[in-house]
Amino acid sequence: MRIARFTTGEDPVYGLVDGAGEKIAEITGDPLYQKIELTGATHLVADVRLLAPVIPRSKVIGIGRNYADHAAEMGGEVPAEPMMFLIPNTAVVGPGEPVVMPPQTSEVHYEGELAVVIGRLCKDIEPDEAAKVIFGYTCANDVTARDLQRGDGQWARAKGFDTFCPLGPWIETDLDPTGLSLVTRRDGEVVQDGTTADMVHGVAAVISHASKAFTLLPGDVILTGTPAGVGPVESGQRVAVEVEGIGVLENPFVRR
Repeated sequence: MRIARFTTGEDPVYGLVDGAGEKIAEITGDPLYQKIELTGATHLVADVRLLAPVIPRSKVIGIGRNYADHAAEMGGEVPAEPMMFLIPNTAVVGPGEPVVMPPQTSEVHYEGELAVVIGRLCKDIEPDEAAKVIFGYTCANDVTARDLQRGDGQWARAKGFDTFCPLGPWIETDLDPTGLSLVTRRDGEVVQDGTTADMVHGVAAVISHASKAFTLLPGDVILTGTPAGVGPVESGQRVAVEVEGIGVLENPFVRR
């Protein structure tokens, strides 16, 4: 099932997207908390504005250096256990929304990732329990001010600017996260071509690890790491992140 959050110009609503990604059947309420009921209204995807499929009420958790090839290109080693950092929910934007590069940085990078949306409150769970707390999956771009990341020595500012966490285009609830193709394109050129099979710590492991540090709440999002090929993006360029079985998340980058 594909769940989108969208607007036709009025208040945001949720809907079920068909297999072709062309139509949305509108539903009532918030599917994270309420039983899904169809309203009878349908829309063409092309006629609505897709929004971030979830706005985390609590937090976005990033996992760093979770692909060996990316760790190597950044000059670091693969951590023995998942390396976590937090991103504020104010960084989240949806597909098509501009990523605004602030004046504090001159070196902004894209990072295409698979994101996990948590569906149930959980704490201190084991990896074999992780499937029970997953609501679904979406695409993410873990945008990073690389110069600030190096200079600050920690990653909150470099990854936490407003608009630096695009999510979308929708949530796929029925997906096996192992062995998915993950491709990032900058202005149509392939710049990352990886597979989730190369994660050092798999989805179940990172959920378990995170839950032993933080209580995970419905709507929390975990970014599972990026493969090799990260690089700079300039104002006026567009970055598209495609995850097999989900779809494409595309955003323009601007300076204001």
